[in-house]
Amino acid sequence: MYRVLKTEGRAKRAQLETVHGVIQTPVFMNVGTAAAIKGAVSTQDLEEIGTQVELSNTYHLHVRPGDQIIKELGGLHKFMSWDKPILTDSGGFQVFSLAGLRKIKEEGVYFHSHIDGRKIFMGPEESMQIQSNLASTIAMAFDECPSSVADRHYVETSVARTYRWLERCRKEMNRLNGLEDTINKNQLLFGINQGAVYDDIRIDHAKRISELECDGYALGGLAVGESHEQMYHVIEETVPYLPQNKPTYLMGVGTPANILEAVERGVDFFDCVYPTRNGRHGHLYTNQGKINLFNAKYELDTRPIEEGCTCPTCRRYSRAYIRHLLKAKEMLGMRLCVLHNLYFYNTMMKEVREALDRGEFAAYKKRKLDNMQNH
Repeated sequence: MYRVLKTEGRAKRAQLETVHGVIQTPVFMNVGTAAAIKGAVSTQDLEEIGTQVELSNTYHLHVRPGDQIIKELGGLHKFMSWDKPILTDSGGFQVFSLAGLRKIKEEGVYFHSHIDGRKIFMGPEESMQIQSNLASTIAMAFDECPSSVADRHYVETSVARTYRWLERCRKEMNRLNGLEDTINKNQLLFGINQGAVYDDIRIDHAKRISELECDGYALGGLAVGESHEQMYHVIEETVPYLPQNKPTYLMGVGTPANILEAVERGVDFFDCVYPTRNGRHGHLYTNQGKINLFNAKYELDTRPIEEGCTCPTCRRYSRAYIRHLLKAKEMLGMRLCVLHNLYFYNTMMKEVREALDRGEFAAYKKRKLDNMQNH
């Protein structure tokens, strides 16, 4: 059950009630690809830093340890000891990112595992079955994510097939949710809008998938090579054609600025590996912009990563110490940086929600971006 609580322009402040709790949106989902956040961050840590939703990857968990094993162990929530919502992506993005290892047909995609080279087949039904075994809160439909620079004919063919795949996903999901041994019989299904940077293909696809009455809708195939301006344009053109009474999810995006721009254009779910990936390399987000702890100027810096930040890292450790850990390749250094970055993202989303509650999002966005860009 999704309820819009407030709007400001196109920006939405809403909540989604799920079987694993209520998600307050706009929300940033913390990415734990293989059922763990890279950088030695535990689910206990996630609770402490205000995480609402954890995101795991269907393809990676299917390859290792295997979705059947996770089902036998009671589903992903029990497996990773996390009782809040989990979203699983469908494996569709790996169709894009593992381009050298796959073959796309009408029935689905033939892969070679990136780990041991064994043959894998995944189609809409298989993706739904894997996600049902994982028993996530929200399952994503199986789609193809065409390159943003693909030619028009290729994109049209691909999007038509993604639509047919969504119909198959819906049918299979309904069947699985009715089975006796299904762990989460209330699993939600989000459809995915594709169309590269072609407005008319995007809009036509948005209209068609809206008729299928999914539980939510995502914009896929963005932040894969097109410019920020092109991405914002696609969001602006497409979102009005997706149901306003359902959550809208922008997949794999992005920087704090990307998120603020997309919230303004009506998006309310986000995920991205930036905070964890950057953190592991000593790149840290602050309200005064990004800092790189490998810089020599932090060698004797006794301040926290950001003055006034109340994350577990900043409450206790100095830039100088964390820099030393990173240089010495101590895992603790990565962990402390990832914790700070995820806390920064989660806190920014909380500020976004509070600004929308007050009807002051536009002012908040301007202030936040000015601060981050002018230092």
